Amino acid sequence: MLDDRSKQEYYQALLEKNTKYEGVFFVGVKTTGVFCRPSCPARKPKFENCEFFETAQEALLASFRPCKRCCPLCHPYQASKLIETLVKAVEENPDKRWKDWDFEQISVDAKTARRQFKKRFGMTFVAYARARRIGIAMKLIRKGSSVIDAQISTGYESDSGFRDAFSRIMGSAPTKLGEGPVLKASWLDTPLGPMLAIGDDKALYLLEFVDRRGLEREIELLRKKTRSAIIPGSCDPILSIKQELNEYFQGKLQVFKTQISSLGTPFQKLVWEELKKIPFGKTRSYADIARFIGNPSAYRAVARANGANCLALIIPCHRVVNTDGELGGYGGGIARKKWLIAHEK
Repeated sequence: MLDDRSKQEYYQALLEKNTKYEGVFFVGVKTTGVFCRPSCPARKPKFENCEFFETAQEALLASFRPCKRCCPLCHPYQASKLIETLVKAVEENPDKRWKDWDFEQISVDAKTARRQFKKRFGMTFVAYARARRIGIAMKLIRKGSSVIDAQISTGYESDSGFRDAFSRIMGSAPTKLGEGPVLKASWLDTPLGPMLAIGDDKALYLLEFVDRRGLEREIELLRKKTRSAIIPGSCDPILSIKQELNEYFQGKLQVFKTQISSLGTPFQKLVWEELKKIPFGKTRSYADIARFIGNPSAYRAVARANGANCLALIIPCHRVVNTDGELGGYGGGIARKKWLIAHEK
């Protein structure tokens, strides 16, 4: 997360349209919903209306769309026609989940698209499309605004693009969300980046970093298991975890007491209960967890159950490391895992 000094430095570079900062950061403009490169020729926003990101993917996941004036995904080296074509295709149909056939339809080689996007932006085209898709849904959750306001700020001339992209993530078109069981979703800002919390009046079902790989799939599984739609809003468990997260990051809380509901297999639940027993400030290996649950040979299954945890921090999967002491994997990213372990120590 950027500190205040870096933000001020980046804002000054933005005011000066300093080309030396191209590729160093992107700026999201809250009032317009777009993100730009440092040398964008558009009128400069006030500092309080800016959010700074080190990668385009971060800006997309935070719900910002590419600026049409400075084309942040095409500069400073002028992206190929292939990239321009694909970026335009995503904006025209943001809810699409791209398959090989879709590339063939626009005479694009899928492997070439993956390679060029990876080289240019550090992410594949599929990851870009996913980030744009989930960013649209997150915009409504983050602002808690009416559908029409989100629709306008997202820049769609009709409501179809917004409605379809939202529905792909949350399971129902915004106009139909009053029907059937409903879960509430809130955007929570933390020192390690924004998190998504989903719950109802009784319990919290999901707490994840917004940029976690596979988040879209987690939400989809949650919807199916609970047979619910998900709408922007809050509830007692979300208000509780918001307060507890503040205390946790301030170093004032070690045990979360927010009521949770873990939707998993009996084995997964067994592993998750064992994870909750890992003392604050300590770590355990996958082999340790397997031994503690009475199945020493199941360390690989333990690792899979660890990765299936949907309640980050509350069920502390970040405290599980490899037997050799290496950090191993973490859905929220290794940098966050390292920070969390150090913070708790």
